[in-house]
Parts: sequence; structure tokens; C-alpha cells
Amino acid sequence: MNRFAICVAALSALGGGTACSQQQSEPVRVGQQLPGGLLPPGGLQAPGGLQAPTLTADTDIATLRLLADGGNPVAQYVLGARYQYGEGVATDNVQASTRYQQAADQGLADAQFALGVMYATGEGVTQDFTRAIALWRSAADQGDAGAQANLGLMYSTGQGVAQDVTQAMSWYHQAADQGLADAQFTLGLIYDNGEGVARDATQAMTWYRRAADQGHADAQFTLGAIYEAGQNVARDFTQATAWHRLAADQGHPAAQASLGIMYDLGQGVPQDYVEAHKWLTLATSNLTGDTQERYVEYRNATARVMTPAQLTEAQKRAADWRAAFELRQSNSLEPAS
Repeated sequence: MNRFAICVAALSALGGGTACSQQQSEPVRVGQQLPGGLLPPGGLQAPGGLQAPTLTADTDIATLRLLADGGNPVAQYVLGARYQYGEGVATDNVQASTRYQQAADQGLADAQFALGVMYATGEGVTQDFTRAIALWRSAADQGDAGAQANLGLMYSTGQGVAQDVTQAMSWYHQAADQGLADAQFTLGLIYDNGEGVARDATQAMTWYRRAADQGHADAQFTLGAIYEAGQNVARDFTQATAWHRLAADQGHPAAQASLGIMYDLGQGVPQDYVEAHKWLTLATSNLTGDTQERYVEYRNATARVMTPAQLTEAQKRAADWRAAFELRQSNSLEPAS
């Protein structure tokens, strides 16, 4: 699994938003700030592509301990990750932080990054933003894009450091220039909303597009919303539906709702009540509160102009899509052979 493929972690301790905006947030229209948070450490692969001769992703716990106790920093890092995520051992954040610390002390950037997350969230250690920032800075100075992005967040919010927009933008740009999609999307939001910088629609679109081209669902949805609204671009329903579909296919409920409405209205696609009902059903199953109620009402209004056969087909398509999506998600979480 790609180290940054896990969805953005919650920062409730930092006063941030809820976890995984594409799964939990209500539809966000253009100009609104999406929930943000730290990038979490990723899977159990050896960091930075490093592989000790006797260490693989399938190395057993006993061998990992032997290598780690012998001072192998990669083994220390991987063993820490095993403890953090309960892979082959009981989950133990204290053990995880201990092993990460051993590797971090040897200068391993991935371990510094992961331990920084633990200090920021207070998992396995006493919460300490100053310590988190020091660890991330060490990793960032080695070119770690995730650490650079997290430093951008800390300078942007003023957690553990004095708020400094210039520093935040510098770190975000360094991460984005390395191709980190989360940082690219964040820069898009900053330029779009003029948060501490002059609003710049061209820059916003550039960064949204770079993130979206890497499959970033929030960026894809945002581009869809921009083209749908015609905000600083020519209104283009065909582009809007294309971007919404890419995000919707990743399970983004806001994009699914938007795509359903566009099918209902025949905007950018031929009018199709079956597809509209399908996408609205999928969207409402992952939304909550007033937003869910609003789209349930919209779906029900669509249902009233459908035949019983069309309703049955729409429900079948939604169930088939969900089953296929869950299978894809399950397969993506399986370790590489």
C-alpha cells in the first residue's frame, strides 16, 4: 500500500475536522474548506524503498525483533508499524513508539515521521506538539513529503509553533512539488479561498488538477463543483459530470449526490432516472443529519416519476456497485505478494 494512500487522519486533538472527509463530510461546495488533518504513517513496507538483505514485508515478528534489537533501523521501523497496526502482534502503541524512537534516533525519516504523528495525537506517548514538529522537521529536511505537509499544517494552524503563513506555504509547496496529492489539494484550497495569500483562481485550478490527476477524490469533486457552477471557468456540465464520476467511483458521497442530481436533470449526461436514483442511494447511505435528509427527499422525488421496474433496477445497480466497491477496497488492503 502506498504510504500516503490511507485517508487523512482526524485532528480532533488539534481542533481539526472529522476523519476522512470523503467518507463523512456533507457535500462541500466551491469555496468551502474541507476538513483537514495530519497525514498518518502508512503501511508495513520498508521505508523509502529500503530493504535490508534479510528483511522483507513478510518477515516474521521473531526475526524482526532479532534484527531490531541488533540495531537495524528498517526492522525497528517495520516492527513499530506492526505494533501500531496490530499486524501479527497485539496492538501496542507504547511498543510502537519505542521502536519508532529507536529508528528515528538513527535518522530514519519514515520513523521520525511516524513518531511525530504519535506525539501530535498522543498515541503511545504524552502529547507534545513541540516534539512532533522537531521530528517532522528532521524528516522534512531529508525530503519526506508527508512531514513537509504536516509542518505546513502546523504553521497554518499555529499548533506548537507561532502561526506563520509564509512557512506554511513553503512547506506545503515543497510537499506538493514532490507530487504529494494531499498537499497539492491543500494548496488549491488556500489559493481558492485566499487564506493568508491573495486569491488566485489560476493557481487553485492548477493544484486541484494536479491532485485530481493523481486520483485525489476531494480534488476531483471540487473540480466537478467548479465546472458545475462556472466559477472562474466557463460552465461545463460535461466536465463537471466527468470529474464527479471519478470521485463518485471512489465512494465520495458528495460527488455521488452531485452526479445523481446531474442525471436527474440531464446536465452533462442524458437524463436517466435510474442512474440518478442509484447514485443518490449510494450517497445517502454515507451521509448523515440534515444533508442526508435533503438528498433522501431528492431521491424520493425522483422515485415518484419512476416505474416500479425502474426502481427495482436502480436498487439493483446500487447494490451491485456497493458490492464491487467493497471488494475493491478489500483487495486494496491486502498486502502485496
